[in-house]
Amino acid sequence: MASLTIRKLDEGVKTYLRLRSAKNRRSVEEEVRVILRELIEGREEPLTGSAASTAASPAAVPQRTSALAEAGVTLIASVTLIIGGGIAAYKSLDLIRRLKERRIEVRCVLTKAAQQFVTPLAVSALSHERVYTDLFDPQSEFDAGHIRLARDCDLIVVAPATADLMAKMAGGHADDLASAILLAANRKILIAPAMNPLMWANAATRRNVAQLTRDGVAFIGPNTGEMAEAGEAGTGRMSEAIEIAAAAERLLRPPVPRPLAGKRVLITAGPTHEPIDPVRYIANRSSGKQGFAIAAAAQAAGAEVILVSGPVDLDDPAGVTVRHVESARHMLEQVEAALPVDIAIFAAAVADWRVASEGAQKLKKTSAGMPPLQLVENPDILATISKMKDKRPPLVIGFAAETEHLIDNAKAKLKRKGCDWIVANDVSPATGVMGGDRNTVHLLSKNSEKDGDIAVDSWPVMTKEQVATELVTHIAKSLADKPLEPAS
Repeated sequence: MASLTIRKLDEGVKTYLRLRSAKNRRSVEEEVRVILRELIEGREEPLTGSAASTAASPAAVPQRTSALAEAGVTLIASVTLIIGGGIAAYKSLDLIRRLKERRIEVRCVLTKAAQQFVTPLAVSALSHERVYTDLFDPQSEFDAGHIRLARDCDLIVVAPATADLMAKMAGGHADDLASAILLAANRKILIAPAMNPLMWANAATRRNVAQLTRDGVAFIGPNTGEMAEAGEAGTGRMSEAIEIAAAAERLLRPPVPRPLAGKRVLITAGPTHEPIDPVRYIANRSSGKQGFAIAAAAQAAGAEVILVSGPVDLDDPAGVTVRHVESARHMLEQVEAALPVDIAIFAAAVADWRVASEGAQKLKKTSAGMPPLQLVENPDILATISKMKDKRPPLVIGFAAETEHLIDNAKAKLKRKGCDWIVANDVSPATGVMGGDRNTVHLLSKNSEKDGDIAVDSWPVMTKEQVATELVTHIAKSLADKPLEPAS
C-alpha cells in the first residue's frame, strides 16, 4: 500500500491532523492510522470541507496537552531538552524532575551518544513524554518533527552540551536530530557544557563558545571540580541540575526590572587564611554563603559584579567575575585593583591578625615547649576603603558578626570604620548562622536627617538568599531616593 505524504494533503486537513495528534500526544502518522481504524469501525465522522475549515480556524486551536496538564497542574512553560553524549548525561534525569517541579513541561531528545549513558526508557519514564532519538524516524518526521521540536516550546536546553555538539552548533551542522533542531530553532537556547578540562580550554572550544555567545546562546557553567576520569580535575563539570533548572526558569520569566543596571559592585566573601607555616594557618569561621548570595542577587539586578573571595567550598556564581585569594593582604590588593566601583559590600570574615614571621618549614614541638608566635595586625580592609580620599565608593557597606551586644557593637563599628551601612548578625554557636543557610540581620545606617544618629532596621529570620535579595532591594531603593555619583 502506498504511503501517504502529508505535504500532498489540503492545508485544512493537515491542520486538523496536527491539532488532533498534538492533543493525543501521537505522531501524525499514528493519528492517521487511528482515524482510519475508527472510520472502518464506524466511530469517526469523515472530515468534511466545513470541518476542515473549522480545524484551520485560529479559534479552534487547542492548548497543547501533557501529562502534567492532564494531572491538573497549571503549566508555565515547555522545554525541549536535548541530552548530549557524555557521562554527565545522568544529571539530565534529575534535571527533568527539577524542571517539572517548576511546572515546566519537558520533551526530550537523545543523541546517539547519549543513549550510551541514559536510556530512552528512563527518560520517558521521568518526563512522561515520548523520547525522540532519530532524525529519520518516519513517525516523527511524517510532519517535519524536528521543526515542531524546535518551535513547539518556549526554550531549548542542551544538557550536557559536549564539545562535539557545541562545535556543530557553532558551525551550523544539522546531520542528526539534535543539531537539526538547534539549527531550525527560533527560541532561546540555554546550554550546559560538560567535558574534560583540556577540551574546555582548547582553542577550538574557546572559539566555538565565543561564536555561540555572539549568536545569543545562553550558558550555564561549566563548574570546577573533580572529573569522572581518575585524577582529572578542573573546569568542565556540568552545572548541577538545580542550577540549570533555575537558569531555565529565569530565561522563561518575563523581563524583570534591573535596578542596578550600569552599576559596578564589589563584594568580598569567605574567610582569609593567614599562614603560620606551610601546614598551619589562622582563620575566621566563614562559609562564604552570604557573600556569594549577595553577589548572585546583585548580578540578577543588572550590576557588573566583582567578587573577591577567600577559600570557600562554593561554586562561582554565574555571570560574576570572581577573584580568589588566601590572605587579608592579598584580598586588600584585589579590592584596590577592582576600584573604582559604585557600591562596595564587605561580607568577608577577614582574620584580624597574622604571625609576624611565617615559618619556612613546619614548626616542631620541642622539650622547651611550644614556639612563641608573635602576632601583628592585618590591614583593615573596610576602614581602608571607607576612608580613602580618592576612589572611595559612593556606598560602602560592612558586616558585623558579633556574639554579644550586637547592636551596640555594630553602631560602634559603623562610626569607627567610616562606612555608610553595617549589616549586623549574631553568630553565636546557638544561632547556627556560621555555615548554615539562614540568617537574622539588622541593617544599620547613618541617619542623614539627624547628624550622628544611626537608624536600625531589624529583619526577620530569612534564608541567606532572601537576605541578599532584601539587601539589594534596599540598595536599589536608596539609589532611587538619592542617585549615586558615577564611580571615577
